[in-house]
Amino acid sequence: MLKPLLVLLLTAAIVPCALADDQALPPITVFAPSPCLACIDWADHLRKAGFEVAIEEKEEATMPRLKRWLNVPSGLESVHTAKVGNYFVEGHVPAEDIKLLLKEKPMARGLAVPGLPRGAPGREQSNPFCETACTILDNASNEREVRREAYNTLLVGPDGKTSVFARH
Repeated sequence: MLKPLLVLLLTAAIVPCALADDQALPPITVFAPSPCLACIDWADHLRKAGFEVAIEEKEEATMPRLKRWLNVPSGLESVHTAKVGNYFVEGHVPAEDIKLLLKEKPMARGLAVPGLPRGAPGREQSNPFCETACTILDNASNEREVRREAYNTLLVGPDGKTSVFARH
């Protein structure tokens, strides 16, 4: 009788801590041109990681002005840009990297995954329509194979200089 009670008490103590971590996450606003399926998939990746996400569709012509307003260096641009707390998030940055940024709170402008690396969140098999063929169809087995490439998440300092924040 004591063991089940102990397990119940331990579970009750751990679950609120996990919920508190997710509840402490600030909301993320994703600015993306319409239509952008990979941007929507990335936003879903963030939601699954516990973030509250709002997507604001922008005309493609207004995206460069938005990126300049958020101080995203032009050499690091991707398709979508997000704002979380005092940081920008440019491109397909994994949710774990954003959580680490928010936990560590470095003096920085934000995080960036430049370009459109295959296999990054929002650029994997859930989006078979991406323009660089994130997935390929094996005609023999009729299954999708994910094509991945190595990429880095970059931390953009206050001066615009970058350093590798995470390797994927």
